[in-house]
Amino acid sequence: MSNRQATIDRIDSGTLESLTQYTFPQVLSRQADLLGDDRIALREKAYGIWQAYSWSEYLRYTKLTALGFYALGLKREENIGLILDNHPEWLFSELGAQSLGAIVVPLFTSAVSHELVKGLNRFEAAYVVVQDQEQADKLLAHREELGHVRQLIYIDPTGMRNYRDDPWLISFAQLLELGDELDKEQPDLFIKELWEGKPDDVALMIMTSGTTGEPKLVMISHENFTEMARKWLESAPIGIGDNWISITPTAWIVDQMWGVGITLSGGMAMNFPETFETAVEDFREIGPTVIITSSLFWEDLASKIRVKINDAGRIKRALYNLSQKVGGQAADLESDGKTVPFKLNLLRRLMTRLVSYPLMDRVGCLGFRGAYTGGHPISPDVIRFFRANGLNLKQCYGMTEACGIFQVQPDDEVKPETVGKPLPRTEIKITEDQEVLVSSKSNFVGYYRNPDATAEALKDGWFYTGDAGYFDDDGHLLIIGRKEDIMRTDEGEAFSPDFIETRLKFSPYIKESVIWGEGQAYLTAFINIDFGNAGNWAEERKIPYTTYTDLSQQPAIEGLIRGEVREVNNQLPQPMQLKKIILLYKLLDADDEELTRTGKVRRKFVFKQYKELIDAMYADKTELAVQGKVRYRDGQVGTIETTVNILDV
Repeated sequence: MSNRQATIDRIDSGTLESLTQYTFPQVLSRQADLLGDDRIALREKAYGIWQAYSWSEYLRYTKLTALGFYALGLKREENIGLILDNHPEWLFSELGAQSLGAIVVPLFTSAVSHELVKGLNRFEAAYVVVQDQEQADKLLAHREELGHVRQLIYIDPTGMRNYRDDPWLISFAQLLELGDELDKEQPDLFIKELWEGKPDDVALMIMTSGTTGEPKLVMISHENFTEMARKWLESAPIGIGDNWISITPTAWIVDQMWGVGITLSGGMAMNFPETFETAVEDFREIGPTVIITSSLFWEDLASKIRVKINDAGRIKRALYNLSQKVGGQAADLESDGKTVPFKLNLLRRLMTRLVSYPLMDRVGCLGFRGAYTGGHPISPDVIRFFRANGLNLKQCYGMTEACGIFQVQPDDEVKPETVGKPLPRTEIKITEDQEVLVSSKSNFVGYYRNPDATAEALKDGWFYTGDAGYFDDDGHLLIIGRKEDIMRTDEGEAFSPDFIETRLKFSPYIKESVIWGEGQAYLTAFINIDFGNAGNWAEERKIPYTTYTDLSQQPAIEGLIRGEVREVNNQLPQPMQLKKIILLYKLLDADDEELTRTGKVRRKFVFKQYKELIDAMYADKTELAVQGKVRYRDGQVGTIETTVNILDV
């Protein structure tokens, strides 16, 4: 859905082809020469007001940051850690360090102290840039373990007054001052350092999600990124001056691919919302052209919409249900490549005007030319839900090692269950054991200090993804799941946990699910309820509760979730239907190492952590007393004692 009819100001093919000759800081220099002060490069919302940076200012702050690093002593090929939120200083720091030939390693701000310290020591960070006092304190508590870190640079000075006399700490403002002084002394230094960079230099390293073990550090070159940017700029509905809004973590490949790659190469404007919570309102103000974000974002948004509609009046609910029925039928026909009948198309237009336009405007999605979901499998029901509401949401597929998303559904061939077709100059093939392989100039350089893993993953120009998949009759790729996660029942029936889990999470009352059944007679599941939506449901029915644990064990909630699971079972073949479930007494949490920082379940870890509960579902028990541990945000560990019920579906 889009309310814009403006012509896309695309970059010409010759310019796009030339991108791979440069590093990203060099691309920024070229864009500043071309776009100067006439176009906006960055916007940041602070205290309710949008503050803009032109392309010239973007380059100027990057230059001062680079020279500030140079003054501190940063050397070419040294590693620098970034623990930053979505703000312009992230880009200044990243591109500034890369201007000197340094390698950037972004880390998640949500990570706890020991994760950050372990990560920084793995790549021997020479300098670290942190967002604020919270991140600084995580490292200060382990300062003696960070012998490689020569200086800690903080951006937000709030609360840092008592740290001023610590020589290990320096503010970002002071870093810019050092850069300005050096620029006055050596005005040609930045240009000299900038053009020493080569496109095949490693630009940054990103940690893999670590769902199956220790995360690996993926080395990605400037050329990998510029080639990926070129592919998207050739094929996506975007052009010079269009808007992108940055809401995914800076340590995730998606915001690196777009925020540092595509927006920079394409002359687009990068926008930073004030907070994640204000993102929807900021969507409406900025009107982003395209959005790519995680499946969790779309699952949560779909859940919120459906819960709000259930709370609406009878007439609004009736109109909405009719709109969904009409939109869903039209979307299904289009997915099958069939023509939408005249009467149905006319009714869809009416429902779009009455229902879908106002709804999508309310959630900030009205202006998107295209919307994409990646990072984790998503239920086709979620795709169908948004497409029925007129949003051009499409599923994509990518990997950190492939420099982001390389497989996208074409606009005229959207099939909710597939991840579409490869971007230009990308080859996909399937091995005899169904593993998906990708060949592209965007494939990574290798794993940092791990030649064995590199040799296993990169063979003869092909990256072995570790995912299982197949092509349908139209050449669309379908992803089954991780090869090592494919399970078989005791009867030899193969099933993909992801396939079932994504469908369960379409329910507004289910936050997370984990399927079990390897070598067993039937399938079972752990389920995390959605505390907000399930809590509202309980309050409307005057069901008292206190904590998440209390709510999850309420008989009415158990009945509610049973009903949701039965609906999913009705859509599944008999061998894949769930027989028993447990509503977990706590949310799976990245701080407890049960999830990755991108929200993926660490299945093997969860299996070991909760094996007693899993065994109980296959031992004809109806309940089990448990004593579990939970880690609070301040790092303290508490104990939960409760009895969980084993529910027959």
